[in-house]
Amino acid sequence: MKTSLLFLAATLVAVGPLSAAPMKALIIDGQNNHDWKNTTPALKKILEDTGLFSVDVTTTPPAGKDMSGFKPDFAAYRVIVSNYNGDSWPRETQESFVRYMRAGGGLVVQHAADNSFPEWREFNEMIGVGGWNGRNEKSGPYVRFVDGKLVRDMSPGSGGSHGQQHAFVIQARQPQHPIMAGLPAQWLHVKDELYDRMRGPAINMEVLASAYSDKAKGGSGFEEPMLMTITYGQGRVFHTVLGHGVEQLKCVGFIVTFQRGTEWAATGKVTQPVPLDFPTADKASVRP
Repeated sequence: MKTSLLFLAATLVAVGPLSAAPMKALIIDGQNNHDWKNTTPALKKILEDTGLFSVDVTTTPPAGKDMSGFKPDFAAYRVIVSNYNGDSWPRETQESFVRYMRAGGGLVVQHAADNSFPEWREFNEMIGVGGWNGRNEKSGPYVRFVDGKLVRDMSPGSGGSHGQQHAFVIQARQPQHPIMAGLPAQWLHVKDELYDRMRGPAINMEVLASAYSDKAKGGSGFEEPMLMTITYGQGRVFHTVLGHGVEQLKCVGFIVTFQRGTEWAATGKVTQPVPLDFPTADKASVRP
């Protein structure tokens, strides 16, 4: 018996601790004014490449079809990733999702997913700010940086717009946050839609990074939120407005912040190191 225990101890020292099982993540898609059929597989691969996640996908019925059977088991997952912008979910499903988040669930909102559900109060509190689909001053303030300070502007006007696609610099705003720790103060993101004039409840929201929405490109003329975290009950939300299509998802800045943001939403921590190919302030970086 003693010999067997010594052999077991030696084996554990040799191979190290057993790896923890991957966390379960769920991507929701099925309706979107963006190319969800191609971005969902890319997002799934980005997460599974970390070794931290096992990713399932659930696809809603097409727009205008019966949604009554759409009832994901949210509680089976550490984190939900929304790649969805479409018809309202059934009331029962909405209530189930609110319970999941209040009890400590994780949510990641990617790009046009923040266009969805303008009338669903709890969802809008979860995402902090959103755009389009009738959002206006009744939805909450514009949130942007003015002279380096975050302001909440209740001026009337519609929520959500963007100018022409172009490359732009991301400015870190909360460098000590686990998602941002170790990232450069600025990095160049590839040609993408730069969302601006986003508005919403902005409750318990922290802006991690911003970008300048240049009027010359059709933008707002303000530093606009690009990466955000929100707490909702005991739940954690990571919201990225980056990543219009598959080409944008190849940007290493997007990949790394999406991976780290998802880990944080799932656990409240980030264990992933910053890779050597992370972009700099004057040079973007992409992966095949």
